[in-house]
Amino acid sequence: MKIVRADVIVTCPGRNFVTLKIVTDEGVHGIGDATLNGRELAVASYLKEHVCPALIGRDPGRIEDIWQFLYKGAYWRRGPVTMTAIAAVDVALWDILGKVSGLPLYRLLGGASREAVTVYGHATGSDISEALDRYAEHIEAGYKAVRVQCGVPNMRSVYGVAKGGGVYEPATKGVVQEHSWSSEKYLDFVPKLFEAVRARFGFETHLLHDVHHRLTPIEAARLGKAVEPYRLFWLEDPTPAENQAGFRLIRQHTVTPIAVGEVFNSIWDCKQLIEEQLIDYIRATLTHAGGITHLRRVADFASLYQVRTGCHGPSDLSPVCMGAALHFDLWVPNFGVQEYMGFPQAALEVFPHAWRFERGMMHPGEAPGHGVDIDEALAARYPYDPAYLPVARLEDGTLWNW
Repeated sequence: MKIVRADVIVTCPGRNFVTLKIVTDEGVHGIGDATLNGRELAVASYLKEHVCPALIGRDPGRIEDIWQFLYKGAYWRRGPVTMTAIAAVDVALWDILGKVSGLPLYRLLGGASREAVTVYGHATGSDISEALDRYAEHIEAGYKAVRVQCGVPNMRSVYGVAKGGGVYEPATKGVVQEHSWSSEKYLDFVPKLFEAVRARFGFETHLLHDVHHRLTPIEAARLGKAVEPYRLFWLEDPTPAENQAGFRLIRQHTVTPIAVGEVFNSIWDCKQLIEEQLIDYIRATLTHAGGITHLRRVADFASLYQVRTGCHGPSDLSPVCMGAALHFDLWVPNFGVQEYMGFPQAALEVFPHAWRFERGMMHPGEAPGHGVDIDEALAARYPYDPAYLPVARLEDGTLWNW
């Protein structure tokens, strides 16, 4: 079997997605997600100009060799654009292998380690009252884990909260928005949110929260210590992780579990964090961290240090990524939880899928491969629509971490 075609499909059924479709001479095809939010066309170009031509004529069953070829052979290693492109190829090849074998992906990986995958949803509100109402809706829907975010008084904008209610979507069409931020106001207020959640709902549901890289290490340590009575499942991205040693300070001051890694694209981004047990959950995702082949290595490395997975799963990664991630989650021994934000209806129609959600749990299904396909004719009805992630500034105008 040989690869005879590799096509890049860019579509916007509610948001922009990049999909790689690899076709063999036997008519079997596989697809992979190549979406990098706000930089979609950079990955599309990398695939079209550099990767796809190099795939023609290769044996799609040599997944490891092709991964090494794309990683080492490019000379310029890692980086989000390169690793997202490699991931798209890798997931598509695993999809082909599953279809040729007649097996769902999780069985190729070694079989299920659990009956279903626990997922967490997002409860957000402009204030505590609204956030609690959204939290109640998630519990009613059967979620056993919920991330909660809400507006901070006297702060014009805050991460994770949609304007006018509804599903949070940070990317905006045509212009880069600038948000304001105050660490002082946030630190004083956010423990009150967790106190209100526990007072109303008790401790039966896992409680998660995303700081989104906004704090310094000492500020993150202060927050982690302050929220210990509310027993968070995790505190996500408390500080930027370029300086991995900075997490030592957080660890020295709090036992609140830490989750990091949605912006990571290789095992090197988390090496020190895992080796020194400075985090509890690794958030890297298949689409941005080199696909199944590489994320397996990250997970196996993490398991040596009792670090569990908690893969990033926003709606800016396509249903293809969700399908592949659920197979990975069902198999990986050191699983923690999977993020699930859901998708616009149009996206679900463009990407027919075998995965399903039921009462806070998900299953990838039994279709051969990863169980997600693309309706190319329907995808063509949704042309690319440029959108940009915002930036954040402190109240004095200083550019800050978004």
